[in-house]
Amino acid sequence: MFKKIIPLTSRLIAGQMPTVPCRLSSTKKYSLFEPDYLDSLKPKYPQYESLNVSIKGYDYPILESYQRFLHSLAEYLDLDVSDCYALPPQQSKIQRYRPNSTIIDSEYKLTMYERNLQINDVDVPIYPVFLRIAQSALPEGVNLSVQEHDDDCEERRYVPDKDLLELKAQLEEMQASKKK
Repeated sequence: MFKKIIPLTSRLIAGQMPTVPCRLSSTKKYSLFEPDYLDSLKPKYPQYESLNVSIKGYDYPILESYQRFLHSLAEYLDLDVSDCYALPPQQSKIQRYRPNSTIIDSEYKLTMYERNLQINDVDVPIYPVFLRIAQSALPEGVNLSVQEHDDDCEERRYVPDKDLLELKAQLEEMQASKKK
């Protein structure tokens, strides 16, 4: 009996903790400081925090219908759609010239519409399913892009108020003239 205790006491004196074989199942890891129910709160699969699904197109009704389809698809797949919003339309002017000249033959004004869906906590196995269905149902003339949410996406969402910017510029001019 003393033969078993002597190596144990020599390790304790040296500052080493003895290792005790654990006969618990290998699937559960128990911790001294954290309760077991915290492990059940962790997601089963890795997740994307926040994704922006952006769709752009020239035809407004088709774009609105496709956004509605993507929203219902995300809800069907139990994805958390936190926000749906439209960005201001971008207008462009296209000119067509006569052959071998600089004379304008025709002029077109095109409007590019953009809609966004913001999806939170997307499980990694569900994302490819969502993306394949979205691509297979993509209407002609509509562009689909998916990216992680960042601050630039949030800034593009809001239209700057020109009157407010002019008033701020006037205020800065007045403060600069007072300092002189």
